[in-house]
Amino acid sequence: MSAAQTQNDREQCWGCLESLGLSQRELVLAEALQMEYDALARHRQDKAPANTLPPETKSSPAKSEPSLPRHVPSPPWNNLQQGVTGSDPMLNHVQPGVSNLSQSSSESSGFSKEPRYILDEWKSDFEGTSQLLSKGPPSLDEPPPPVPPRNPIPQNDPFIVHRSSAPRDVNLFTPEVDQPKLSFGDTLNYDNLNDSLSKLNEDWLSPNRSQRANGDKSGKTVARSNTLPPQIPPRTYLPAQKSTRSQRRVSIDPVSLGSRPNGFGYELFQVSEERDEEVAAFCHILDLLRLAYPCNDYSKNTGFVWSPCVAQDELQQGLGVSIKVTVYSDNFREPLTFSCDGSSTIDLLIYQTLCYAHDDLDMIDVDDYLLKICGQAEDDVTPSTMNQSILLQERSIKQTVTREALTLLLDTFYNEAESFLLSEVELPLHVERLVQSVKALCSSLAAVETPDITAALNQLPACPCRLQPKVQKDVSVLAKRENRVTIVEKLTAAILDLVELYCSTFNANFHTMPHSSRSTAPIQEAGMVTNVLSFSVYAAHRIPITWAASYENFFLSCSLTHGGVELCAPQHTSKQSVSKYLFHLVVWDQRVCFPIQINQLPRESQLTVTLYATPVPPPGGAEEKGKQKRSIEALGWVTMPLFNFRHVLTCGRKLLGLWPSTPGSGNARSSLPNFSQPDSVILQVDFPTSSFEVRFSTPAPAEFSPQYEFSRLDQLSQKQLHDVLHKKSLFWLTPEDRRLLWEKRYFCHVEWGCMNHLDALGLLNATFPDQECRRTAVQWMDSISDPELLDFLPQLVQALKYECYLDSHLVRFLLRRAIGDIRIAHYLFWLLKDALQDSQFSVRYQYLLAALLCCSGRGLREEFDRQCWLVNILAKIAQRVRDASPSSRQAILREGLDEVKQFFSMNSSCRLPLNPGLFVKGINIQSCSYFNSNAVPLKLSFQNQDTLGDHVNVIFKCGDDLRQDMLTLQIIRIMNKIWIQEGLDMRMVIFRCFSTGRGKGMVEMIPSAETLRKIQVEHGVTGSFKDRPLADWLQKHNPTEDEYEKAVENFIYSCAGCCVATYILGICDRHNDNIMLKTSGHMFHIDFGKFLGHAQMFGNIKRDRAPFVFTSDMAYVINGGDKPSSRFHDFVDLCCEAYNLIRKHAHLFLNLLGLMLSSGIPELSDVDDLKYVYDALRPHESEADATMHFTRLIESSLGSVATKLNFFIHNLAQMKFASSEERPVLSFAPRVYTLKSDGVIRNLFVCRHIKTYTPSKGYSYVVKVEREGQQGSTLVQRTFEEFHELHSKLQLIFPSSKLPSFPSRFVIGRSRGEALADRRKEELNGYVWHLIHATQEVAQCDLIYTFFHPLPRDERAGSSSSSFSPDVSWAPVPGTVAGEVKLSVLYKSDKLFIMVMHIRGLQPLQDGTDPDPYVKLYLLPDPQKTSKRKTKAARRTCNPTYNEMLVYDKIPRGDLQQRTVHLRVLSEGAFWENTLLGETIIQLKDLTPGHRWVGWHQLGSDINR
Repeated sequence: MSAAQTQNDREQCWGCLESLGLSQRELVLAEALQMEYDALARHRQDKAPANTLPPETKSSPAKSEPSLPRHVPSPPWNNLQQGVTGSDPMLNHVQPGVSNLSQSSSESSGFSKEPRYILDEWKSDFEGTSQLLSKGPPSLDEPPPPVPPRNPIPQNDPFIVHRSSAPRDVNLFTPEVDQPKLSFGDTLNYDNLNDSLSKLNEDWLSPNRSQRANGDKSGKTVARSNTLPPQIPPRTYLPAQKSTRSQRRVSIDPVSLGSRPNGFGYELFQVSEERDEEVAAFCHILDLLRLAYPCNDYSKNTGFVWSPCVAQDELQQGLGVSIKVTVYSDNFREPLTFSCDGSSTIDLLIYQTLCYAHDDLDMIDVDDYLLKICGQAEDDVTPSTMNQSILLQERSIKQTVTREALTLLLDTFYNEAESFLLSEVELPLHVERLVQSVKALCSSLAAVETPDITAALNQLPACPCRLQPKVQKDVSVLAKRENRVTIVEKLTAAILDLVELYCSTFNANFHTMPHSSRSTAPIQEAGMVTNVLSFSVYAAHRIPITWAASYENFFLSCSLTHGGVELCAPQHTSKQSVSKYLFHLVVWDQRVCFPIQINQLPRESQLTVTLYATPVPPPGGAEEKGKQKRSIEALGWVTMPLFNFRHVLTCGRKLLGLWPSTPGSGNARSSLPNFSQPDSVILQVDFPTSSFEVRFSTPAPAEFSPQYEFSRLDQLSQKQLHDVLHKKSLFWLTPEDRRLLWEKRYFCHVEWGCMNHLDALGLLNATFPDQECRRTAVQWMDSISDPELLDFLPQLVQALKYECYLDSHLVRFLLRRAIGDIRIAHYLFWLLKDALQDSQFSVRYQYLLAALLCCSGRGLREEFDRQCWLVNILAKIAQRVRDASPSSRQAILREGLDEVKQFFSMNSSCRLPLNPGLFVKGINIQSCSYFNSNAVPLKLSFQNQDTLGDHVNVIFKCGDDLRQDMLTLQIIRIMNKIWIQEGLDMRMVIFRCFSTGRGKGMVEMIPSAETLRKIQVEHGVTGSFKDRPLADWLQKHNPTEDEYEKAVENFIYSCAGCCVATYILGICDRHNDNIMLKTSGHMFHIDFGKFLGHAQMFGNIKRDRAPFVFTSDMAYVINGGDKPSSRFHDFVDLCCEAYNLIRKHAHLFLNLLGLMLSSGIPELSDVDDLKYVYDALRPHESEADATMHFTRLIESSLGSVATKLNFFIHNLAQMKFASSEERPVLSFAPRVYTLKSDGVIRNLFVCRHIKTYTPSKGYSYVVKVEREGQQGSTLVQRTFEEFHELHSKLQLIFPSSKLPSFPSRFVIGRSRGEALADRRKEELNGYVWHLIHATQEVAQCDLIYTFFHPLPRDERAGSSSSSFSPDVSWAPVPGTVAGEVKLSVLYKSDKLFIMVMHIRGLQPLQDGTDPDPYVKLYLLPDPQKTSKRKTKAARRTCNPTYNEMLVYDKIPRGDLQQRTVHLRVLSEGAFWENTLLGETIIQLKDLTPGHRWVGWHQLGSDINR
């Protein structure tokens, strides 16, 4: 064998051993010790007689044959294991695919037809020592399962072992392919281990003779000494209890559930179930849950994915909407079109369709027909697949060491202990080697050194690897053999205890004690135990070496909490420093007692232990150290429930892994220890043990909560309690309210009825851990419909963190709903998959995700796998494109999309995670691109599976956390539903965003939409400072008058909704690339990276200075010009109405956001973030106060210059991303026209000018265009500003030397006179003549041909009037009426409230300027003129908005009938010379007390008083 080949074999061997959980350093030490031991053994055998051994010495069977080298042909793993361990050949019987993890992984890549992606991300975090649950058959030496008891499915076919080269799914175990560990005739003998364990537990088993694994009973029988450690810690197994689970297929052919005694949960949690009784009980619940939903019951298992549509409850108002429906069917020759009401049900539409198609409906059942939206998937998932098979997904088992690795280390320890016992000379050398073997064992067993191991090692003298002052000083003590035997016995017992502690703590694939041997202890009620709660803290293990140098004075703070509230004062340990035994650790060995009795503990009580330390001061003098004030730092924490899932009080020794203390970790803390991080600090805690189990039992309600009649309370108490009970949310309870509720709780049973499902969300928060309380909340939520449940699903997934145990009523509720609705199953799957990234709760979410897959059908699981596969491909492509240079990104994208194309060649179709109704079959590579932003998201176009549907366009992001966007859009979607249910349609654009993993996700693309930046820069880089860009852009895409008015109406409603939503949620970073506008006028916001008031900063400057984005160009669209109109009143009223409707549901939004505090979203992490929303909603204010408040916000936003400046800065910043290939376009032209499309322009002539009024007053110029080959001429109408835009865009392409000079824009005097228009007509005539006679590249460029292409408005260019007449609907009423004022009047509690809302139709002043109006009120009769009230003055407007409240106090109800209000509107002038604009008298005799009176009142120039 060559040296290179030897080196290669050695590297392969190291890889195999490292897969067992041992580091290379530990393996080198173990091999070196073993080689020296084998050499000494052969040396002793050479000196000793051939067939004799010392009577007191026992040897291993492996000593009877050479140790190195071993030549065993198959498998190669055995050579290494035998050569290193020198142990019994029985232990080396390792089958490929079972113990050899590296070989299993290679088989996985070779045999798997397509990879499994559902749990791949979570698995990748625990590479190396992890074992896949689904790889290989279960071991034959496994114990029977723990509670609940299960009977294995019998199999009649025997194990048939043969090899097959056909590809297969490695996730499925088939007896025909996978080999068993041993034949049925062979048994493993674990008597040595059982004897050792029985000696320690005083429970001896009957010994049997050793037996070789291969059945060969020849050779010498050699037994181990009882003072030495065992060779291997196998699963202690009783032959009579042998399991036959290895004969089962994991994926079983379809059978009825009634014939499956074990259901489906059992295989899913094989390893965990054996080690964890809570997981076993959870599996049993899954079995019962599946039995309740048989596949053939269509009422419980519909099997359909319903397309996204407007929910029925949203349209129950009707809203007066008429919908045009077109139905396609194979039974119709032509599509069927009819109209129906917006509130029509699906059944009604089907019935109406059948009425058109059939004459006789008596024999037709409506239930036999389905109706789906074109372009959306509505596929029937075969019901039998729901319960057809279980497909195990790969799942990592977190453990520190495998059984094989521990076998190797225990053999090494045995050999060193035997050498230590037999040694007569060189004791220090043998002591060093023995301590090294113990250290290697402890290092593999989570680096834990128990006090028993420390005490045993202290009896040995000091050695280089362990220098402690407490060790044995007198080496002569070890000269006596009995002393050495005592030490080895103590070490053996301590190591076995550590192995058992390790097995009970970690999810290992072996254990040392059969579960059946554990006797059932008697039960004692926790309510009868009066002892105080106490436990002992020994040490913190695995202390990082950096802590030893950086910190001192380590101590623990122990606290008892219930729902985050401390039950008593925290208890602290003493302050200790880091010690160095075998490892670095902090030893306290101290008892902690709480001043609270066990019978006073709530069932959900949790113990939280936090590790604190003081940083070591920097080097310096003693005086400097004294001056420096050092603060303690929290280094780690762990939380554990005091009562387990069976409500039994914890006892015995526990190992608790500490979670690192990091800021902003949220208010939820996992109740599981941190063993997911291999270097976590481990705390060793000992709880008292007793001969009985202390169990918490909930007494009957009548025993602890008697019911009293509410009427027995006094009247004052009844009123106070009634007010508290009818508050809408727990958020509004003051400390006094809570105290009153607690004192009068026995009177509240009847009065405090059931809460609705929206209010019940608040009871699922972390502050309500009580199981009965949470059960009641889930019970109240059971009435929620499936579409509504989808709206709150992210919060319910987060609420799972607050459950004390794995099985809960909330878990059952979600799984039950997921079985009944595949949409819920789809979104629940992706929410759980995204939650796997939370390190604290990843184990719990892993079980829940596995439970969901267990309850799903095979077809749905395969669909999930395809979606995960596609997402992984897209994530890799997006990352490569993002990392590439800008010049090569397009090529890399094209190359990556070939992988997507290959994916669809292997999978005919796939649903998108964004929406299960988006069913795609391919990718349109030519339509895909990327965006030039920091994250470089991909713009993807998929081919729709439905030929009648459009292509599916989505944005895929990689590198951005989309959870915050997802939450924001969810809240806006719920706001929109509230508005619709209240009869207010805000025309909101609702789109989906979904996170498919940390830092990646999909966003739905809205068609026919453009960002405000692109719209504004059509008017130049300073377009954000101009008022007309948005109006011109809408005019361009809506050329007719009706279309434009409809677009403006959509703009008013959607803009109002966006203002309210963005203000309540505090959405920041609102530059003009984060706001989009559809051609239909709908405005919407995107990219919610900043919210809840966390503003984007520019250095120390806050970029978002306005309450929300509402700029002058938006007001220009609303007003129809640069002056306020009555449409602005409608906009303000819409904003205030929408704001007040959301305020009524303030508790809902606080509940939704409160449940997300633990989600890990950086800007939603504490109560201060919730307080922002609370302050924005102002729930304790009246509607009138809220209306005035929001009106002031509109005025503040409209007057903010910072918003426009922010837009302008963003325009400059985005210029670097602009491509040089992008050609400028005209803002008013909907598309580009060329010479080829329109023909050569022969002549241009400006023939006249006409006066226009819309969008502003001015003049337009009519240009006659003559083209070659066309008879006659074409007239086009263009304004001077549009000519100037053409010239500006031409300057961007051509140098000024090639262009004619443009007339000056600056004029002296009034700029709209007819004389100026005449002069400009002549100047423009000269400009267009020189333009058409310029060089060919200029005269024939696309900009010029687009400019002179006819637009729809040009058809009326010949008329002498405006193409759009002024909007007369907002003009003042002719005659003596000088305008109208809108008031809101309310009389309540002897107070008269008059809100001045709006005025419209005021006349201009005599000089033609707009007035500065304000309102003055008098309450007549008022001889002393003391009732004067007035508003502030509005500036330069005939249609002002005020929303100001004027209040009159102490108005008796009897006097109200004789009072009148004299209202005057005046214009504020210089030197106190105010001009009367109008006045009116309002009689109050018809005003009903307590009833708000809102209406318009006419203003006259002369009234009768």
